[in-house]
Amino acid sequence: MTDLSNARPAAVITGASEGIGAELARVFAEKGHETAIVARRGDRLEALADEIAAKGARRPAVVELDLLAEGAVETLAARLADAGLSTQYLVNNAGFGLIGRIDELDQAEQLAMIDLNIRALTALTLRFLPSVTADKGGVLNVASVASFMPGPGFAVYYATKAFVRSFSEAIAEELKPAGVKVSCLCPGPVITGFQARAGMSFEGMMAAVKPALVPADEVARQGYEGLMAGQRVVIPGAVNKAMVWSARLSPRAVLLPLLGAAQMKRS
Repeated sequence: MTDLSNARPAAVITGASEGIGAELARVFAEKGHETAIVARRGDRLEALADEIAAKGARRPAVVELDLLAEGAVETLAARLADAGLSTQYLVNNAGFGLIGRIDELDQAEQLAMIDLNIRALTALTLRFLPSVTADKGGVLNVASVASFMPGPGFAVYYATKAFVRSFSEAIAEELKPAGVKVSCLCPGPVITGFQARAGMSFEGMMAAVKPALVPADEVARQGYEGLMAGQRVVIPGAVNKAMVWSARLSPRAVLLPLLGAAQMKRS
């Protein structure tokens, strides 16, 4: 077994090949943290690692890994140990969504969404929590404003993010006495590769959400700052905060048809 007594504390960031995950890796590196970046697309991770190193930070450890693969969590733990790293900050950013009617979307893909967005996130948290606790670090889970409401036309995705927020808020309270910070980052719409994977665009009725768009780098910055400040839930952007507030107050009989119409008529 690898001796971790002299391991260097690091921020481990999943889904780091693009979008918010890549920006989170940049922010953690800029703030002086050693990082390990994890995703399926190794070429993108290598390019990001080169970019971060070129700016004077320590080059991130690159872990090309599919978190849905059997034994992925232990594979990641072994790769980190081989790199001489301990997990001080765990950033659970990996995830995806699919837009469409639940009875029309591929069943296997919907179940894979649950496996990645919920099961893998939970497994990673459980596996690395002892290290996070020992290093007095924190966990940043990336959810969405979707976590505050049901999502017809995006049903499984919204439900997975509701789990992430509930889980995060609960363990934030549980782990507070241990000196561990837990934050849930709940961005609204951000233009990243997520939209292409989900099968959505910002045209038609979905154009109404354009005022809520916040750049991925700003989302990442607020997520980092919220975590370090011990903020349980971070919602970037005034429009997104207002959206959450109004969703909480709106009767479901009014909210659900509006959400369904916006998401199903996206062309």
